[in-house]
Amino acid sequence: MVSLTLSISAYKQHKVQAARAAIAISSDMLSLIKTDTLETIMNQTRLNGLDLVSAIGVVLIWGTNFVAMKLALHDFTPLQLGAARYVFAVLPLVLFIRPPRMHWKWIAGYGLCQGVGQFGLLFIALQVGMTAALASVLLQTQVFFTALFSYVLLHEKVGKPLQAGLCLAALGLACFAMNYLLPQAAAGTATTVLGFVLSLAAAAMWAASNIVVRRAQRHTPKFEVVPFMVWSSLIPVLPFVGLSLLFDAPATHWKWLSASWSSWASIAYLGWIATILAYALWTGLLKRHPVNRVAPFSLGVPVVGLATGMLALGEVITGWQWAGITLVAAALVCVLFGGRLMQRPAASAVPSATK
Repeated sequence: MVSLTLSISAYKQHKVQAARAAIAISSDMLSLIKTDTLETIMNQTRLNGLDLVSAIGVVLIWGTNFVAMKLALHDFTPLQLGAARYVFAVLPLVLFIRPPRMHWKWIAGYGLCQGVGQFGLLFIALQVGMTAALASVLLQTQVFFTALFSYVLLHEKVGKPLQAGLCLAALGLACFAMNYLLPQAAAGTATTVLGFVLSLAAAAMWAASNIVVRRAQRHTPKFEVVPFMVWSSLIPVLPFVGLSLLFDAPATHWKWLSASWSSWASIAYLGWIATILAYALWTGLLKRHPVNRVAPFSLGVPVVGLATGMLALGEVITGWQWAGITLVAAALVCVLFGGRLMQRPAASAVPSATK
């Protein structure tokens, strides 16, 4: 009887040890599987050499296109520049790309918001009192306008990183405003209150165009980006031409015929390079990689814009403007990386809770 009891006890201990060994092996295998899976995912989403060159190229193109706008405005009025930009952007692609399969209200809405709204207001701002360097920063506030519009119109939630980013952006705009409230702080600058307000309005219209795209995607099962971009570029041309005939001085109506080669080169750059090529590269990156790997590159646009505006055009940035730039940049970093940083502590707390 004693020997039987001892045998049963030994058998139980053996089973327990075997079970523990199996659990240990399973844990090791699971960790290896997780590691291999994570490495596979990281390798699949990592930008290769060509994609990295594309991302950097887009940043350089979009950062320098503000200087091209300033150069073109030497010979074109803002409304003429808007029409010329989209004529170059739409030709010759519109002859070869079929219209997108969607309701025309989305194409018209995007063309009016992004074309006439965003760029029309931006071109006017650059003429009446805004530097290319500062415009490249102020346009990035579209991130926060988009969040506000999404909350009001699409009922999307505003997360903590975005809330913090909105607060930092508000402080940054307050610093920009101080530049105009304190006259001595604006000495030597080429910006005006009207230029500042119009630049923010352009950013808001950019945000409105983002909302149009989101709603179009919801109502269009097979949303095609390239046909949508090309055919929506047709929409701003006639409004820009009509507005130019109504509001531009008669003496300027045919001034563009004697424009310098640098102005025409700037318009070709804005239409073909900054619009068609850059958007095609950016869209391709978003198709091949997660948004959180591609979006951080957009932080380089205002950096390039600031550098080219100061170096190529000799633009001056005041102390209050530098403070505003720093806060807006911090707000963008908060929005882009805040969620990822908040997830790390939560992820590290999960294994400790299961021990």
